[in-house]
Amino acid sequence: MDILFVADPLESFKIYKDTTFSMMREAQRRGHRIFACEPRQLVWQRGGSVQARVRALTLTGQPDVWFTEAAPAVWEVKDFGAVVMRKDPPFDSEFFYATHLLEQAEREGAKVFNKPRALRDHPEKLAILEFPQFIGPTLVTRVPDAVRAFHAEHRDIILKPLDGMGGMGIFRVKDDGLNLGGIIETLNKDGAQTLMVQKFLPAISEGDKRVLVIGGKPVPFCLARIPQGGEVRGNLAAGGKGVALPLSADDRRIAEALGPILAARGLLLVGLDVIGDSLTEINVTSPTCFQEIHDQTGFDVPAMFVDALEAAVLALAR
Repeated sequence: MDILFVADPLESFKIYKDTTFSMMREAQRRGHRIFACEPRQLVWQRGGSVQARVRALTLTGQPDVWFTEAAPAVWEVKDFGAVVMRKDPPFDSEFFYATHLLEQAEREGAKVFNKPRALRDHPEKLAILEFPQFIGPTLVTRVPDAVRAFHAEHRDIILKPLDGMGGMGIFRVKDDGLNLGGIIETLNKDGAQTLMVQKFLPAISEGDKRVLVIGGKPVPFCLARIPQGGEVRGNLAAGGKGVALPLSADDRRIAEALGPILAARGLLLVGLDVIGDSLTEINVTSPTCFQEIHDQTGFDVPAMFVDALEAAVLALAR
């Protein structure tokens, strides 16, 4: 099968930890042919199909020069056996436009994972609103007074932008309310931008757990991203320490409840963020942590993913 990965520039990959790379490596191991492009290389013109200028890759197994490639070529996206959308956040206008081009490719016969419409319908911060039974106290607003009232009620809160990634723009305000006004102004931009506010969960000291769900089924291990030093953020990009752990009863309960629902909507791969027993985010654009879990536990997450991808392609072909 020919598999196209729509991703960030290959030259930016850190292959010792990159999840997209681990997917490619497992797919090549099984004999699939690997191709890559960036969203900016998707093109449509009236009278034709969605096309992409793609790079045909051969992974070398070497850390320095990790792939070789044939000369770039233009392909119709529908001609690939599978298209895996792996562009990292932020979910900005260009990401949004890319999902529309990929949805047009679907109408022409392409098999895209995660499904473009499902990517648009599940913004990673706001998708949790559908499942209030699993989340802690949460407020979504652009009204400063509403944020102040939430702080007055809960006393220790987390504020974050809706379009952040990797812990970017996350603030904690404790009982004393120190600098709350300045943080609201920074995130809220004088009422122009909506933000999310959540009650601080002390269980973050045990890790912000990434629970992976593939084809509706939870990976049996999560990666607990534990804040280091004086940080409140556990994100690996913010210096958190990643420790692979078996799923807790709460992790499994949340994953088993949400997994089938999200899979039925075309979300082959989902990353649930869980602190203690509370769901905090539903990541659908390019969930990570495959290699960290594999390296620490031996559980082959990339193999589970490619199994699910192959099964999904066969199901669509029936």
